[in-house]
Amino acid sequence: MKIGLLAMSGIRAHDPELLRLGLTLPGFVERSKQIAALPSLGLLHLAAATPEGHELRYFEAEGDGKEPREAYECDLVAISTFSAQVFEAYAIADRLRAAGVKVAMGGLHVSVLPEEAAAHADYVAIGEGEQVWPRVVEAAQRGESPSCFRASDEPSVDVAQLAVPRYDLLAERPYNRFTVQTTRGCPWRCDFCASTVMLTQRYRKRPVADVVRDVQAILAVRPGAFLELADDNTFVDKEWSRELVRALTPLGVRWFTETDISVADDEELLRLLARSGCRQLLIGLESPDAASVEGVELHSNFKARRADRYAEAVERIQSHGITVNGCFVLGLDGHDTGIFERVREFAEETALYEVQITYLTAFPGTPLYSRLLAEGRVLEPGRWDLCTLFDINFRPARMSVDELRNGFHGLTRELYTSDAMERRRSRFHARRRKVAL
Repeated sequence: MKIGLLAMSGIRAHDPELLRLGLTLPGFVERSKQIAALPSLGLLHLAAATPEGHELRYFEAEGDGKEPREAYECDLVAISTFSAQVFEAYAIADRLRAAGVKVAMGGLHVSVLPEEAAAHADYVAIGEGEQVWPRVVEAAQRGESPSCFRASDEPSVDVAQLAVPRYDLLAERPYNRFTVQTTRGCPWRCDFCASTVMLTQRYRKRPVADVVRDVQAILAVRPGAFLELADDNTFVDKEWSRELVRALTPLGVRWFTETDISVADDEELLRLLARSGCRQLLIGLESPDAASVEGVELHSNFKARRADRYAEAVERIQSHGITVNGCFVLGLDGHDTGIFERVREFAEETALYEVQITYLTAFPGTPLYSRLLAEGRVLEPGRWDLCTLFDINFRPARMSVDELRNGFHGLTRELYTSDAMERRRSRFHARRRKVAL
């Protein structure tokens, strides 16, 4: 068969003011370009798990939500989507099926609402896809009736047995980053995190040798590629982390990843990161005050215990020349209208090289969504297209929807002006030079 792998990528937002600001504010534009430029690692893993004898093509949905013409030449098209793009994905699936192309759907949203997806797809994959995908391909080849395939019915995915993702399918696509996975999951299990709905197994680390193998496969396709470790929380296990970073160092790559603030506790790891080509760590701070993140995590109170030391930790990381992208989630139950100024002050005082602000978002399947729905605080149940992180889909506890929106707009204007970004970055470079002396 001819099998197409169709990625629904790119940033989404309906808020007209943020869209307008995005045209002029460098920080917002830079981040949106980075998100849009990442290939779908999940689909590349599926490609690697495809039984032999099939012709594979990798596609990206167009910016207007349309599918490429080449998709109609396929016998089967697999679509992976997040909640924000799911209505676009359903529309594409409906058009393909009407033209006689079989469609398989999977991903975070589909794993939570498989019955919804089944109205638009021949085959639905629920959960991690590597083990169920060969069964989907065989079902399509035999012309079997529409059905769902659950990862829970298969042996668990062993991350030590993953094949090299099919980076070769990306050909000459103009990506500015390539993704490789080193871990799956996160032990903290924040109630708002959509990843927890599919990655139900314990936190898993891949063999370092396999990560190196995958990086070398990327470099064979795109020499000098900038890498993003596509993990929720890379450096939980510090001993394994040091082994990983030592192995990356001789490869001469530049890279970025996401982790938690505890990376600042390990001075040796920070030194290794600086030498290895690590350019930035994205760290979910969520809020500059401990009370606001109290109880956010399902398995611990990690962030609340660490919040009063955030500034010190950011300083320690950045002193090694590793920039921090501090991420804040606005609209937590502990937030009032003062949160916007507190985030601005924190960003200025710590000289965060980059700042990412998003709304608290109630994603389907998360404990947060269930709680807010029970409390009558979900604004429009079923409006999955509002799950963008840049649109409000719930009623905050300590301010109005308008106060949250207006405060977010104001903070966006202050954080992402050229002057504000240059001020923070110049302070970062000045502190780095001082440490070097």
